[in-house]
Amino acid sequence: MIKIELSRLNEAFHIEAVNEQGNAVHIDASPDIGGTNQGMRPMQLLLAAMGGCSSIDVISILKKQKQDLRDIKITVTGERERDAVPSLYTEVHAHFRLYGNLDSDKANKAVALSVEKYCSVAKTLEKTAKVTYSVEIIP
Repeated sequence: MIKIELSRLNEAFHIEAVNEQGNAVHIDASPDIGGTNQGMRPMQLLLAAMGGCSSIDVISILKKQKQDLRDIKITVTGERERDAVPSLYTEVHAHFRLYGNLDSDKANKAVALSVEKYCSVAKTLEKTAKVTYSVEIIP
C-alpha cells in the first residue's frame, strides 16, 4: 500500500504532499480561485507523473540495451474537457528528446514499450484520453 500525507500550508490552497520516505511535492490552486501559485496543480502533477514514469522506463530499457543515453527530456501536454465537471484529460501527448549516440530503432522501441505497455500512469490516463507520443534523437 502506498501512503501519502497531505498538509495544508496556508489559509488558501497551498498543500504539501509527503511520501513515506519524506520526499515532498507542493500543490496549489489557480489564483483564479484563490490559489497562490506555490505548487503544481493536481492535473499538472498527473502529466508530470506520466513523464516521470516513462522516463524511468526508457532509461531502464536503454541501459539494459547498453545504449549511450546521456540525457532525456520529455514535454507532456494535455487537453481537458471544456466546461465539464470533472474536467478529464481527453488528449495527452509526450514528446521525448533523447540525447546520445543511440540506435534509432532501440530508442523508438523503448519509448513505445514505456507508453504502450509499462507506464502505469499512461495506462491510467488512456482510460479517458488518447495518449500519443513522439521521439526525437539528438546526438
